[in-house]
Amino acid sequence: MVQFDRKNVEAVSPARRQFLGYGSAGLLAAFLPGCGGHDDHSQSYQQTIAMGQQMMQAAVSNPSRPVAAISVAMVKGSTIVWQQAFGMASVPGQVSATPQTRFNIGSVSKLFPALAASILVDRGLIALDTPIVEYLPTFTMLSPEYAQITTRHLLSHASGLPGTNGRNLFTFQPIAGYAADTQAELANSHLKHLPGELAVYCNDGFTMVEQLVLAVTGQSFVDFVTSAILVPLKMANSSYLTSVPTGGSFSLPVANGTQYQEFVNAYATGGLSSTPVDMMNLAQMIYNGGVFQGQRIVSAASVAEMGSDQTKNLTINPSPEWRWGLGWDSVVQPALNAAGVLGWEKDGGTAFYTTEFFVVPQSQFALMVTGNSGYDARTIAETLVMSALKEDGTIASLPPKISSQAPPVVAAANLSTSAGVYGNSDSPYQVIAGSNGSFELSQWDADTRGWQTIGTYQSRSDGWWWSDADTASYRFTVVAGKDSEANPYNYRYLMKRVVPGAGYAYLTLPVGQQFAPAASLSNSWQQRVGSQWTLTNDSPSAVPIAILGNPPAFFTTLSELPGYILYGNEDLRYQLFTLVSDTLGGMSVKIPGNFGRDLYEIRFSTTTATTLTVGSSIYARI
Repeated sequence: MVQFDRKNVEAVSPARRQFLGYGSAGLLAAFLPGCGGHDDHSQSYQQTIAMGQQMMQAAVSNPSRPVAAISVAMVKGSTIVWQQAFGMASVPGQVSATPQTRFNIGSVSKLFPALAASILVDRGLIALDTPIVEYLPTFTMLSPEYAQITTRHLLSHASGLPGTNGRNLFTFQPIAGYAADTQAELANSHLKHLPGELAVYCNDGFTMVEQLVLAVTGQSFVDFVTSAILVPLKMANSSYLTSVPTGGSFSLPVANGTQYQEFVNAYATGGLSSTPVDMMNLAQMIYNGGVFQGQRIVSAASVAEMGSDQTKNLTINPSPEWRWGLGWDSVVQPALNAAGVLGWEKDGGTAFYTTEFFVVPQSQFALMVTGNSGYDARTIAETLVMSALKEDGTIASLPPKISSQAPPVVAAANLSTSAGVYGNSDSPYQVIAGSNGSFELSQWDADTRGWQTIGTYQSRSDGWWWSDADTASYRFTVVAGKDSEANPYNYRYLMKRVVPGAGYAYLTLPVGQQFAPAASLSNSWQQRVGSQWTLTNDSPSAVPIAILGNPPAFFTTLSELPGYILYGNEDLRYQLFTLVSDTLGGMSVKIPGNFGRDLYEIRFSTTTATTLTVGSSIYARI
C-alpha cells in the first residue's frame, strides 16, 4: 500500500509500528555500491530491460542516497525474460548481489496468507464469510462486534482491528510467538471501526490468519505455507526466517556502520524472504488460474476471488479508486487502468527493504523489483511494466502523464467549517481558513512541538486546492450516514491527491479527520502532560531499540484543540487520543486507506500508575 509522505508522495518502507519508514538513507551507512549479479534474458523486451538496467544502476550508484542492492525479474507466459541483481548483498564483505540473493519482501508476503486461506476454502475447512470465531473460539476482543469479523474482512483490511502489533516486529534475532502475542493483545483492545464499515490498511488482520490456519489444520502457518505453496511452486529460495539461516545468499542491511540480518516476526503480514525469480513462479500460478507446471495449487475460482474488488460494499469509501483485493493492494492498478489494462499490484516494505510486485493476468506478464530501501520502487516498477506492455503490443501507446501544472484560480466558498485540527495515525494537521477562499495547511512537528507550515492553497478550476509550490492538491469531503448498527456518523476528511509512481494516474486518500473540541482534561490527565515514557518489554534486538536507541514517548496537548491528549514518539508516531476515562485513552479517528492504519489505546492500571500499555508494549515513566 502506497504511503503518502508529509509533503510529497513516495512508496516508503514500513516501520515497526506502522510498517513505515526506517529504511531511509539515514539509517544506511555510507558505502560505495557496485554492480553485482548478472542478467539472463532473451532478446525480447530489450528497450524495457535497458531502461531498467539504467534506472537500477543509477539507484545503487547514487552518492547522495545510495542503495546497497536491487534485484528484478520479469516473466512472460512461462518464460522468465529478465533476471538481474545490482549492487552488494554485503557491503562490508563486498559480496555482489545475484538473482539468488534473498530480500525480505515485506507486505508482498500478504499474498501468501490470502492464498493459504483460499486453499482452506477449496478444502472446505473455512468459508470466507463465516465469522472466524467459528474456527478460532479463543479469539476475543472488548468490542462485542469482534464476533462479526470474517476471513474476508481480515484479508481485505476491513476487519476493524487496531492496526499493527508493534512489539518485536522487526528484530536482528528471530523471535517466536508474534501471532499468539497479537491475539493476546487484541483480547484487551477495542475495534477501531465496525467490521466491513471501511477498509484501512491493517497488518494485524493478516497476522490473525496465522492463528486461523493453526486452528483448522493443526499446522503452523509457516509449515502450511511451505508445504502447500512454496514447495509445489518450487520457490526454493523463499522461506520465513524462523531461525538464523545457515546457508543461502541474503541481502544484509548496514545501519550506523554495522551489518545486520533483519528478521520479520510477523510472518503472514510481512515475513517472507524471497527473490524476484521465485516470485515469478507465483505469478505464473496466478495468471494460469491456480496451476503451476501442470500442478493445481488452488482453484481458479479462488484466484479470481483474490483478484476481485473487495470494496464494493464498504459503508465509508471516499477514495473509490482504491480497489482492494484479498491480499492485493489494488486489483485495478491505476496506471495500468489509465492504459486500458487490468493489473494487480502489491507493494511491501520492512525496516530495510522496499518491494513492488505487478501481475497483468490477461497478458500473462509479471514483474517484481525488490531492494534495500532508499530508492523509489514504485516509479521503477510502474515505468517498466508500462514500457514492457507497450513493447510487446499489449498497449498501442502509453497514456498521457498527469500534468503537475496547477489549474486557474477560481472563487471558493467560505472554508470556516473546514478549518481546525485533523487527526490521523501519523501526526495532526491544522487548516487555517483565509479570507479569500484559500487555506494554510500545517502539520505538527515533534522536534519543535509546534506547527510547521506546508503551504497556502487556493481553490482551482478542477475542484481542488493547489499551491504553486506543491504538486499535491487537497480538498475536503464529508461522509455521513448510518452504520450497520443504525448509529449516525458524520466525518469531515482532509483529502490529499498526488501522482505517484510513473505519473499516469491520480491517487487520492483521506489524510486527516476533523476534530471538535472536547471537555477539559481531568486532573489525572493533566498530571501526565509533559511526562516521558520508555519502552520496557521489547527485545534488545528490536530494530527501534538497536538503531533508534529506544526514543522516549511523551504526552502533550494542542492549545488549538482542548480536551485531547497527543502521545507518541518517532517510532509510534503522534496520535490524538479521545479520553474515555482517567485510565484509558481511546482511538479517535476512522480514516480509510493509510492514515488511520495503526491506532492504539493507552491504558493505565490506576490513575497514578507509573507504567502504561500501548497495544502489547509496556512503557515506564522516566
